[in-house]
Amino acid sequence: MKTIYIKKIFLLVLSISFFTSCSRSSSGGGDDTPPPMIPSPSASTLIFPEDDTECNTGAVVSDTKSNVTFEWNTSKNTDTYEINLTNLNTSNFLRTSVSTNEITLLIERGTPYEWFVISKANGTNETATSQTWRFFNEGPGIENYAPFPAEAINPTRGANIASTTSITLEWDASDVDEDITTYEVLFGTEVTPSISLGSTSEKSIENVGISGNTTYYWQVITTDSNGNTSNSEIFEFKVQ
Repeated sequence: MKTIYIKKIFLLVLSISFFTSCSRSSSGGGDDTPPPMIPSPSASTLIFPEDDTECNTGAVVSDTKSNVTFEWNTSKNTDTYEINLTNLNTSNFLRTSVSTNEITLLIERGTPYEWFVISKANGTNETATSQTWRFFNEGPGIENYAPFPAEAINPTRGANIASTTSITLEWDASDVDEDITTYEVLFGTEVTPSISLGSTSEKSIENVGISGNTTYYWQVITTDSNGNTSNSEIFEFKVQ
């Protein structure tokens, strides 16, 4: 009788252990499964309007506006595209999203623009940004176009640099007509710089005197052979 009793207890313990292990397996298995990885989107390649060119294929709406279709290549793992467009004359900024690889926008004629595209995917905060391109939207009766506003190369906008006594200011600029002649640089510690460092045909000015613990502002005025000018944004940097 004692042997039979021990066998019954052993079978009961074994049954409970089996039931418990099955319950744990069925209830906990799903919690251990990691969520599926969402691949990051890749950057688009811009197609049109092309970089540093005149856009002359827009549908004219009035003397001041035209519809221009922006195009770019579809990118991998992307659900939506955010188009960012800046009027370089006014710095007015437009941001809009689409699920296709093109969009038609109503923009100013006779005006320089800058644009880029951000690729986005559902379920992730990862994004990818295309190159930034510039173009000049054709205007009525324009035979020669003003240069694109210059861009800061060194120091970059908002840069913090180590304390030093002089710096080389560098920038880049382009023109649809490729007839830039000179650059004038305004420099100073005021938010709107007024001190001219002179004019040059180069894209840099060396040995500009600076002091530590000071914020400086600078701007480039670009002039072409027809006397057309463009003012860059006001760049700033801080010397530690």
